[in-house]
Amino acid sequence: MNGWVLMRRCSLVACLLAAWLGLMGSSAWAREAAPEAEDPVLEARMLRVTAELRCLVCQNQTVADSHAELAVDLRNQVRDMLRQGKSEADIIAYMTARYGDFVLYRPPFKATTALLWAGPAVLLLGGLFVLFSVLRRRSRMDASAFEAEPEETSSIKA
Repeated sequence: MNGWVLMRRCSLVACLLAAWLGLMGSSAWAREAAPEAEDPVLEARMLRVTAELRCLVCQNQTVADSHAELAVDLRNQVRDMLRQGKSEADIIAYMTARYGDFVLYRPPFKATTALLWAGPAVLLLGGLFVLFSVLRRRSRMDASAFEAEPEETSSIKA
C-alpha cells in the first residue's frame, strides 16, 4: 500500500473519530432547562436588580446574563433577599458594601471612578491635540525639509 493512501485513510479515521467525540462530548454539557419561576413579579424584580450588577467572574456581563456559578449564586441570593422584603436599593447597597463599586455595572461618578468616566474623553482630546499640532507644524515646513523620494533606477535595458 502506498504511503500517501495509508496517511489519507488514517487522517480520515482521525477526523471521523474527532467529530464523533465532539458530538458525544457536547451532549455531556447540556443541562436541564430551569423551571418557570413561581412568582413572575419576583423574577422580574430579580432580573432588574441583577442587570445592574457586574458578574465578578465574567466581568463583561451582568449577573443576569452570566451563566457562571457565582452569578447563579448571586441571582439566588438576590431572589432570597427580595423574598425577605428588602428593596432593590437595599440589595444594591449590600452588594456594593460587600464587593465594592466594581460590582456595579454602571459605577457612580466619584473621585475614585473619575478617571474611568473621563478617561476616554481625555484620551480623545489629547490625541486630537497632538494630531492638529503635528499637521500644523508640517504645513509650515518648507518642502525642502522633507526627504525626496529616491528615483528608481532601471537595470533592465530595452
